[in-house]
Amino acid sequence: MQLVRKIEEIKAITRGASREDKSVGFVPTMGYLHEGHISLMKKARKENDFLAVSIFVNPTQFGPTEDLDSYPRDLERDLKLCEEAGVDVVFAPESSEMYPQDYSTYVTVEGGVTAGLCGKSRPIHFRGVATVVTKLFNIVRPERAYFGQKDAQQVAVIKKMVRDMNQDVQVIACPIVREADGLALSSRNTYLSPSERQDALTLSSSLFGAVGLISAGEKSADAVRRYIESRFSGIESASIDYIEIVDPDTMEPLSFISDRALIAIAVKIGKTRLIDNIVAEV
Repeated sequence: MQLVRKIEEIKAITRGASREDKSVGFVPTMGYLHEGHISLMKKARKENDFLAVSIFVNPTQFGPTEDLDSYPRDLERDLKLCEEAGVDVVFAPESSEMYPQDYSTYVTVEGGVTAGLCGKSRPIHFRGVATVVTKLFNIVRPERAYFGQKDAQQVAVIKKMVRDMNQDVQVIACPIVREADGLALSSRNTYLSPSERQDALTLSSSLFGAVGLISAGEKSADAVRRYIESRFSGIESASIDYIEIVDPDTMEPLSFISDRALIAIAVKIGKTRLIDNIVAEV
């Protein structure tokens, strides 16, 4: 496995693989890898001849009061996990490599997919995501790129961007990986104290309960929203950012659940903002 830091170096490696008629798979990450990331790599490894992974904590998707400086990092550990997963090359650039001093170009996906959920509470977030993913797609030129469904809105934004910009890459969403107790894997879980981690289980348990409610016949999005909200009542560490029931593809809000619905939540447990979601089907 190779570790490269420079854009021109990773370009030479991935284009060399393409010239040898090897399909290039790509998993973009911000590092501090967990089993969710590894599941993406394993799928990409099975479906491609050559596998590239990026490890880059992207500064443009963090707001001024968010956790850019404290975001967990452990490159040595990440590289070991990548090698064990069969990765061919890891691209881990410095911020100055991706965003030189005179950098001034950004990609913005407007409209329904970014209007609500995290797009509403983190207004610059998806501009940063779309910008860095566009840059990484241009640099690596993969045939397939793999993203986790835990960031469901991010997946929808990237798919929309790829369609709108005619980018020649297939975006593949992979299932959420959870701990045995249901907690969705996240690099930010390391911020949680033992008691906060216990409180955080309410995210997944409330979503599973909401699906049960819909399966039992509840079709009102407001009723499902109120049910989830009630599950956090009395949890002192919890502060709800949003509870939304939306179309899984367009992220448009639903008032009535008649087919497929994405139930997405963002909750602060202590100082740690966590997201989770589940798709309910009628």
